[in-house]
Amino acid sequence: MTRHVEFIQPEATAQDAAALMGELDVSALPLGSPEALRGVITDRDLLYRVVAEGKDPRATRVGDVATRLVFTCHADDTLTVAMDLMASHNIRRLPVVEGERVVGWLTLSDVSRRLLVDTGVVQSGLRDLSESLGEGASV
Repeated sequence: MTRHVEFIQPEATAQDAAALMGELDVSALPLGSPEALRGVITDRDLLYRVVAEGKDPRATRVGDVATRLVFTCHADDTLTVAMDLMASHNIRRLPVVEGERVVGWLTLSDVSRRLLVDTGVVQSGLRDLSESLGEGASV
């Protein structure tokens, strides 16, 4: 989970959102503030609701093309709860809330990292691969 979450205002333009996403190397930004989450703008929103529809990204307001229905998870939810929410709604990121305040951002990459690296699956797989390559090299 990322604790520092950069927000964009609904009045910002689609071009502003794309530039900020590029600067931060992210694929989505929450709208509003930690105390007032008003939506999420994703790279897909920009692609399909601005570019594909021929709208001017310098004139299109983020609030007009953002996803307004936002699913969240709570800071004390288990990883399983967050994964179930992501899977059932086909989403790749979740704002993490404590009460009504956004305190973090959980992405599919965070979940993958936790499941693969922290559980030892990657290390085990690399060890097995290394051993099999070592055996092949000696043949």
